[in-house]
Amino acid sequence: MKFSKPRCVLVYAVAPEGLSARDVNATFNEFVADRSLPLVLFHDHFLGVRGGVAVFYVTSQDERDRLEFSTVLAGWKVDFRPLIFSFSPSAFDEQIAYTMQAYRDADWAALQQEKRPPYTNPVEEADTAEES
Repeated sequence: MKFSKPRCVLVYAVAPEGLSARDVNATFNEFVADRSLPLVLFHDHFLGVRGGVAVFYVTSQDERDRLEFSTVLAGWKVDFRPLIFSFSPSAFDEQIAYTMQAYRDADWAALQQEKRPPYTNPVEEADTAEES
């Protein structure tokens, strides 16, 4: 991972074959919860392919190294992508707002007020990696 200034880093992680969705999600949550890693801004788990995505705010070489060389996801396929416009937590939020407004005329502040739709069971989906 090559960059020198603080910025957000997208982490895309796919678990090795043979692990249950429940074990994959527990391991990815352990990774996200690891307080020795940089500040995590966002995470979610995948339907289908077992794994997840997270965005971390990385401010130093030490944080880059701790993120890149974390052993929590040993054996996983992990890809790290430093982001261009999301160079801070507030810039990550602003990039969401900008993208929604510029490309879909959507209001991020209004969408943040909406409640989660009741049509799904996220705990069941996390345990099975399938839509409920």
